[in-house]
Amino acid sequence: MAEQTGLTEAEQALWRSFYSMRRSLDRAVDLQLQRDSNISASEYEVLIAIDQSADQQLRIKEIAVHISWEKSRVSHLVTRMEKRGLVERSDCPTDARGSWIGLSAEGRRAVSGAMRGHVDAIRRYFFDVLGSGDATMLDHLSERVIDAIGCAADEDVPAAAVTAEA
Repeated sequence: MAEQTGLTEAEQALWRSFYSMRRSLDRAVDLQLQRDSNISASEYEVLIAIDQSADQQLRIKEIAVHISWEKSRVSHLVTRMEKRGLVERSDCPTDARGSWIGLSAEGRRAVSGAMRGHVDAIRRYFFDVLGSGDATMLDHLSERVIDAIGCAADEDVPAAAVTAEA
């Protein structure tokens, strides 16, 4: 059986449609958060991760795991959020090089104020348009794609970048 080297027209159309939907959904949710709460979707993810943690504080590497980002990207975002007064750093007594990231009073207000509008936007843009059985099917398909990706999504450096450097 010959190896397929490209996408069929139908596959290209489906991919473009899915990609456009995902990007549009991300953008609509991000705009809602910025408009209603003056925080970005990325900031919201960090605030929620900290807010939902057992001790209401996390290390940078723990935030990175929660939101599936590279540690350096999280570090830069947290630095910007600290300058905006959304989070506070405190020394980690067991690791002199590390620090804990916790919510400031402003961060608690921001995440609390953002939750309702964020949930409403997700319901309006996503769940309200799904038909009977769509959610179950989408969940099943999402799990299959996530399983197919496996640990490739956990790598800090894309394989193409490594190949290009060699």
